[in-house]
Amino acid sequence: MKITRVRTRVFEWKGHTVPAQPHFCSNAMDELWDRGDSMGTFRFHGWTTVEIETDSGIVGLGNVALAPRIAKAIIDQYLAPLVIGQDPFDYEYLWQRMYRSTHAWGRKGIGMAAISGVDIAIWDIMGKAVGKPVFKLLGGRTKEKIPCYASKLYRTDLKSMQEEAQSYLDQGFTAMKMRFGYGPKDGPAGMRENLNSVAAVREVIGDDIDLMLECYMGWNLEYTKRMLPKLERFEPRWLEEPVLADDIDGYAELNRLTSIPISGGEHEFTSYGFRQLLEKRAVSVIQYDTNRVGGITAAHKINAIAESFSVPVIPHAGQMHNYHLTMSTLASPMSEFFPVHDVEIGNELFYYLFEGDPEPVNGFLDLDDDTPGLGLTLNETYFDQFHIIE
Repeated sequence: MKITRVRTRVFEWKGHTVPAQPHFCSNAMDELWDRGDSMGTFRFHGWTTVEIETDSGIVGLGNVALAPRIAKAIIDQYLAPLVIGQDPFDYEYLWQRMYRSTHAWGRKGIGMAAISGVDIAIWDIMGKAVGKPVFKLLGGRTKEKIPCYASKLYRTDLKSMQEEAQSYLDQGFTAMKMRFGYGPKDGPAGMRENLNSVAAVREVIGDDIDLMLECYMGWNLEYTKRMLPKLERFEPRWLEEPVLADDIDGYAELNRLTSIPISGGEHEFTSYGFRQLLEKRAVSVIQYDTNRVGGITAAHKINAIAESFSVPVIPHAGQMHNYHLTMSTLASPMSEFFPVHDVEIGNELFYYLFEGDPEPVNGFLDLDDDTPGLGLTLNETYFDQFHIIE
């Protein structure tokens, strides 16, 4: 079997979106003097699909969520020529070929996200070729079902946040994640707002539900060190991305300082990047995203390294490419799940573009043992809501 064609398309959402709200979610732009929607650069209202065709008729489906137009250009111009004519089962060779040939500019960021999209499609091909789901090629079923946590709870008014938290309890979730809306430039009053929001959610869910707290790189080292003692009484399962992803020493300092586990890795890449995080004991929870980190080939290696450090891997964003890895390793105890809702940040676009993702039941997800490949297909129902670039 040989790869004959790589087809990429960019899908840009033109349908209804939820308007931007102030203090919706702290983020890396917050420390700058800026007007307008600080989350604007972190809204992903487009997606790249990667369809890899073979001479056997099998088509593998991959995807890229970051900078979709640029990802398409990278795949079309640089990566497709490297894999066309090759055997998809030589996946390690193909990954190394893409990684090494683009190393001068592509080893982190959008270059690696583009490699991820191609790699995911190659694994989809392999699963379909042998009639097995991808997780069966990675290690098989390691858990009866995958526990998952509801991941939304952006900062709105406290009553709305409490109602949303209650809705997740009603659906059977025993874990959920909320976002902070304030950071260093908001001073002590913003600190109080952050603490009030955590207290409001805890009031609804009680002490027996895991609560995760996300900063999305919107804090800095000094601010986080001031906040940590104030947050410890809420017993969060983790504090996510408190500082910029490049501040590895800052993560390590915070991880030593507090009883609250520090998590990160959503913006880290390849096994080399995660080896550095683990060796420095910079994070207590790893949160790569398979369609960024280097694809399934890279993520599978990261899982093995993390297991040797006894650091859990809980991938970012849920979605099928992550679920297969979570199912196939004991390094991953649970998954993130973004509830289906109107397009807001952009992660929810996955449900408008693809079919096949499992729905959680009482806080658990399951994968079918008999569906080959990733189990995803393109959902043409909403194609008229996208601007499509071939």
